[in-house]
Amino acid sequence: MKLVIDARYVRITHHDGISRFTAGLIAAVSEYADVTMLIHDERQLEHLPRLPYLKINAPTSVLEPLAALQVNKLRPDVVFSPMQTMGSWGRKFPLILTLHDLIYYAHPKAPGFLPAPIRAGWYLFHQVYWPQRMLLNRADAVATVSHTTRDLMRRHRLTRRKIGIVSNAPNPVDAVRDPQTQPAKTLLYMGSFMAYKNVETLIDGMASLPDYELHLLSPIRPDRQTELEERARPGTRLVFHNGVSDTEYAELLARCTALVTLSREEGYGLPLVEAMSTGTPVVVSDMPIFREVAQDAALYVNSDSAEGFASAVRELTDGDRWRELSRRSVANAQRYSWQHSARQLMELCEYAITHSRVHR
Repeated sequence: MKLVIDARYVRITHHDGISRFTAGLIAAVSEYADVTMLIHDERQLEHLPRLPYLKINAPTSVLEPLAALQVNKLRPDVVFSPMQTMGSWGRKFPLILTLHDLIYYAHPKAPGFLPAPIRAGWYLFHQVYWPQRMLLNRADAVATVSHTTRDLMRRHRLTRRKIGIVSNAPNPVDAVRDPQTQPAKTLLYMGSFMAYKNVETLIDGMASLPDYELHLLSPIRPDRQTELEERARPGTRLVFHNGVSDTEYAELLARCTALVTLSREEGYGLPLVEAMSTGTPVVVSDMPIFREVAQDAALYVNSDSAEGFASAVRELTDGDRWRELSRRSVANAQRYSWQHSARQLMELCEYAITHSRVHR
């Protein structure tokens, strides 16, 4: 099978969620198919497997509606995009588009790194559902990363196409941490600092955990960091890393007490699985997607309860409880792998080819 995967959303500085999903899936599915990648900047290749590629316009370009005309030249059996916005006018190939979550219908403010006109369009797009339906119904099949999101898509009738699960997954770990080793009194947060991520409640909860440090790992704007530092009460111990390498991330996970998040909305929650795969417990907000991903391997708390969060962390000072959750975490994380996700994608590709509405 000649499979083209759109890798134009891969970041050139560091992986975000979409970027990591794309790179991990490409590496795994290349064992099952003849993969060609689409890029728009050769610097993206530093974060991708060494595979054939075609350089075309950026996905934010005014030329994006015509992107399929360039892809037609590759004569692919099927094309997979990790987003739902890939241009498809004039396509001569089966197409799979992806919707990761419905977060921005509840929180329509766009990521700040996007150009202002894109942010404005993003906001307007997420005020009603019919534009999303138009995008998704252009495809021959639609992918999403979780059963929770698939159920929401069906509830809101976002597409008439088949919706297949192509799970997110952690990168393989070198070693699982020894549950008998005493964890450090550090907590890790890996995620953005957008409002729905609810980092403020984590910081409020740290006032009741004076023996613990909260390490905030992701890149952050200086003004946002200042805002969060000013919110912290005296004695709160915060460490802003402003981005970490994969090696640094692994080292921090191998020592900490838990990975924590009180996000109010998520499409999947990849940091949970990354932590669990190393044997690190997680303390998370109680919502359906985290229940799906973490099952009985997490401590669940009300996302608006700073004291509930602090109480869950204190529960982990019991060595037996920490070790129990560590073992559960490793067992649960084994359900997710890029190889499994690649097989899911291949099944969806076969469906899209068989049920394609285009004549090649």
